[in-house]
Amino acid sequence: MVEVRYTRNLFLRGMCIIYLFAFLSLYVQIPGLYGDNGILPARTQLNLKEKSTLLQKITQKPTVLWLASYIGLNVEYMLDVVALSGALISFLGFVSQKFCIAPVFLTLWALYYSVFQVGQVFMQNQWDSLLLEAGFLCVLIAPFLVTAKGKISKPSDGLTFWSIRWLLFRFMFATGAVKLASGCPVWWNLDALSHLFETQCLPGPLAWYAHHLPSWFLRFITATIFLHELVVPFLFFFPNRKIRIAAFYIQLYLFVNLIATGNWSYRDFLVICMSISLLDDQFFYKRKSKNGSSFTTVLSTLSCLVVFGAITYAFVVLFKIRFAENWTLTSEIAFNKGQYEHFLIRVLPVSICVGVISLGFTIAGAVTHSILTTKGSTNKIITTLTTIVYTAAIGSLFALSVVPFASLHTSHNATIPAVLRQYHTKVNNYYISNNYNGIFRRVSGVNGRPEIIIEGSNSVEGPWKSYEFLYKPGNVNNSLPLVAPHSPRLDWQMWFAAQTTYQQNPWIMSLTYRLLNGQKEVLGLLNNVQKPFGDKAPKYIRGTLYHYHYAPWRKTWNDQRWWTREKVGEYFPIFSLDHSPLMEHLKGMKILGGSTPLRVTNETFKIILDFIRSLVTKIESSLLLWSIFTAGCAIIMTSHGGNTASRNKKK
Repeated sequence: MVEVRYTRNLFLRGMCIIYLFAFLSLYVQIPGLYGDNGILPARTQLNLKEKSTLLQKITQKPTVLWLASYIGLNVEYMLDVVALSGALISFLGFVSQKFCIAPVFLTLWALYYSVFQVGQVFMQNQWDSLLLEAGFLCVLIAPFLVTAKGKISKPSDGLTFWSIRWLLFRFMFATGAVKLASGCPVWWNLDALSHLFETQCLPGPLAWYAHHLPSWFLRFITATIFLHELVVPFLFFFPNRKIRIAAFYIQLYLFVNLIATGNWSYRDFLVICMSISLLDDQFFYKRKSKNGSSFTTVLSTLSCLVVFGAITYAFVVLFKIRFAENWTLTSEIAFNKGQYEHFLIRVLPVSICVGVISLGFTIAGAVTHSILTTKGSTNKIITTLTTIVYTAAIGSLFALSVVPFASLHTSHNATIPAVLRQYHTKVNNYYISNNYNGIFRRVSGVNGRPEIIIEGSNSVEGPWKSYEFLYKPGNVNNSLPLVAPHSPRLDWQMWFAAQTTYQQNPWIMSLTYRLLNGQKEVLGLLNNVQKPFGDKAPKYIRGTLYHYHYAPWRKTWNDQRWWTREKVGEYFPIFSLDHSPLMEHLKGMKILGGSTPLRVTNETFKIILDFIRSLVTKIESSLLLWSIFTAGCAIIMTSHGGNTASRNKKK
């Protein structure tokens, strides 16, 4: 049986890092997003003054935020407690393997889910669902406890770890499948990357350079994306470990490039972490060669050549890869939409069968290992029963995951048993088996990246001054920073809002109201260096829609201008504090006229939390995340050096 103890532990520590990024990123944004004076106060999602038992409240909305009134805090301060607790626990798991245990991961999942429950529109992102599902699987993957030596290996390790590989497969395949299934002409023409670097949610600092690469090269790379997302995922279950390792490197290459060119929160780091499930301990610790291993090595290498040779040939044929007379590459999709739909109908049940077969062999290996290698009758019985329990858990989660995965094509909806659908509906609110085919399936902003510019003035006639955001395009002379894994949720949501109208994004009205009041918590989410009105608030706020384009090479180098833009028109009209429809709308959202916030009675907690907040606000968010990560790495290296010195001294 393949040994995965070290690989599993590496993955679990990686998940602690992702949780650390997620909780810290949330913490710095709580006052502006969810505070009592924030855009969408979390208190509107909970009725803390309701006269019912704690159990009834948790049943109504599962979140630990209900405990706020029991410890003398309001919802905003309780959110601080949850985020800081999650950051501290995940940091401990990052620096010490002893904390990478099931109870810790269950706590991390519960804390993140608690915030997710009141996160509203700002936490309805793909990576939030992905973290919740991967985090829940960590509860099964992690040992219940770790011995003093930290060495625990059980037959079910490979079985539970397999669930991450299946999640990775579903995520990657669904991400690729929906691009062509949507019928988006930009994907079908292989012109997506000629627009995506410019129109993605939050472009990175290298996106401008990538956008100006030759169009023939970008078309070729677009074709390889379909290869990465529709073909390579099937290699995750290949019995040849060299092929799985090659698939890992392909994943690593793809997502490192995504990190370099776009700010996709912690999503890309999470997918890289999940890709560790493609490896085993032998990848990190080479074993001594055994008799007959040379023949096995040759056979394994030949199979790699055959598999990747066949994939390369199919790629060249299906995308008509040819050399032009000027030695550039030409590419074009060789199949039509009907043929692709037929492929999708056929490949979905095949992929599920591949998952069933792979899971079956993994279960058989785990059970056999439990029976044959465990010493002692009592230990053998306990180990076997434990493996059977994990088998039932992983098998159930696999069955549940088939429901959203099959929805990639409507023809398979009727093939899912009704009982399985009912069970999936019951657990759907816990986000442990999610659908990953509903986001970024179409390339938007082909005629220009839509951006909302919020402007304020003390007179209806003007002059109007723009509010600058920290991470989204605004000033055409500013290049955008690398901010991932920090997730600036307001900047993200401004991108989504620009695709639709302000009536479809009611939170925009709350943002406008907070700016009209000069609310410092919300202003803290914006660029505080360039304050258009200083510490005062304007009398009027309006929203204007622009289309942004990356500036050409020559214009950027001559004028130092990264963007060009043209005004499209009004996004939302002029609002003021005496605007009756605005006030009525805010009352409907419970921003105004709702229940008053709970009074904080625990002064000790309040003083501590205010002190921590005062320290954190002095550091830029992404710098804060990387600083704490670096501190964790330093602790690990110091601890490892101390342990090594101690062992050498004993010798």
